[in-house]
Amino acid sequence: MLSSNIVTAIYIAASVLFILSLGGLSNQEKAKRAVWFGIVGMALAVFGTVFGPQVSGFIWIIPMIVIGSIIGTVVAQRVEMTGMPQLVAALHSFVGIAAVFIGINSHIEPPPNLFGAELIIHDIEIFIGVFIGAVTATGSVIAYGKLSGTIDGKALLLPARNWLNLGAVLFCVWLGALFLNHVGSWPLYLMTIVALIFGAHLVMAIGGADMPVVVSMLNSYSGWAAAATGFCLEMIYL
Repeated sequence: MLSSNIVTAIYIAASVLFILSLGGLSNQEKAKRAVWFGIVGMALAVFGTVFGPQVSGFIWIIPMIVIGSIIGTVVAQRVEMTGMPQLVAALHSFVGIAAVFIGINSHIEPPPNLFGAELIIHDIEIFIGVFIGAVTATGSVIAYGKLSGTIDGKALLLPARNWLNLGAVLFCVWLGALFLNHVGSWPLYLMTIVALIFGAHLVMAIGGADMPVVVSMLNSYSGWAAAATGFCLEMIYL
């Protein structure tokens, strides 16, 4: 097991590598090296997290890492460069699903010794993280379907769609207020269902030709979902 100081140092090194990776991707000559910076940074982040001082259950974690790595390698090798937008959209859906599961799990088993304002802040983090994650998950699935041709690329324009979107957001805000007043877990679960439908409707209303832009938007959403997850888990790195 690694000490908290070593884990912090690993996270800092991984963060620097991610910054170098993003910077290098803007230059075609440095792109290959930048990808390796990202790979090493992610490997360090996973290593620091798995072997951190508060982690247990290696009998489950290690096999999942191995299985996920094998699946990721096989999928990446089979996808042509022209299929990268679809692959990116699919991967965004996994980020969203992970954010939903982590947020709900953090609600079911919250960190100990949270009271008053700290508990309210934690609940806000959970609610926002699950909402963004759910929207990202279904939105990414629809984007993947439109890019791959399995879903009709035509925009689905429902009557009063903007009012429907506004109503869904306001309904989720109301559910959030109920959730913060600790009336039970049902507002969180109901909001998750509404957010899943909301995410699908958002992307269905956009034509297939604009899907690359949508994928970029979902990339931002997945980043916010990961950040909210980091707050829930009290992980500075995320």
